[in-house]
Amino acid sequence: MNTIHVDVVSAEESIFSGEARFVALPGEAGELGIYPRHTPLISRIKAGSVRIEMADGSEEFVFVAGGILEVQPDCVTVLSDTAIRGKDLDDEKANAAKLAAQEAVKNAKTELDLARATSELAVMAAQIAALRKYRQKK
Repeated sequence: MNTIHVDVVSAEESIFSGEARFVALPGEAGELGIYPRHTPLISRIKAGSVRIEMADGSEEFVFVAGGILEVQPDCVTVLSDTAIRGKDLDDEKANAAKLAAQEAVKNAKTELDLARATSELAVMAAQIAALRKYRQKK
């Protein structure tokens, strides 16, 4: 069977390492799909879900808050400051963080505060979308 090795790494730990038939993730310019023997590529990725189709046909989901993607013909590496396994995503925490980010946007006093709060709001919205996508697949 034709597979590609996939590593998803956060600042704290290795989140996923294994063989896959296909990987889909949110590239900076749109959704990227990667199969074995893909052309080498380095790209920034946006906040969203990494979908990994395992060799046995099952799927693994990982939320990433942006990062860097490196693709080699036999290996995919996703580096992200924050990465959370789909099964570990917490609906209540994500919604509370989104509300806090919305409040921070309203109360921003400087352009820098507004930019930070807007960025955090976008990440939390992407995490909630990833959580919904993960729950739909289950």
